[in-house]
Amino acid sequence: MKALFALSFCLLVLSSAAQETIELPEGQILKSIYFDGGSYYVDPVQMESVYEFLESIPDIYQYHITIHSHTDNIGGAFYNEWLSRQRSMAVIEKLLDKSVPKELIQIRDFGQFNALYSNQDWVGRLKNRRVDIIFWPIVM
Repeated sequence: MKALFALSFCLLVLSSAAQETIELPEGQILKSIYFDGGSYYVDPVQMESVYEFLESIPDIYQYHITIHSHTDNIGGAFYNEWLSRQRSMAVIEKLLDKSVPKELIQIRDFGQFNALYSNQDWVGRLKNRRVDIIFWPIVM
């Protein structure tokens, strides 16, 4: 019950964070998945949202897909590098389960570096514990 409450609270905070505007180049699409501290477990609610999002893309072959994985700064650089990689692999596994072609996917694991939000408070750390799935349109 405690874990369910924590997950619900985190999703509430993150849903308000998702309303923040992030500037993206024209045609680029971003979908983020958030994680508990120290975890690379992809919760089913967020993954279902990603699957619905994937279904809205008419032709996935018109995009390169980049997985950008991030952590907060708790735990040290080496650990966060490992955790970032585990998060990327967990998300990629879910994408492959939905027949997203592996050859379209590239990985960029940032660990605790290149933080978009401040790691000086818990809200910023919460927002930094994520994987961004970025769809880059292929220019022909």
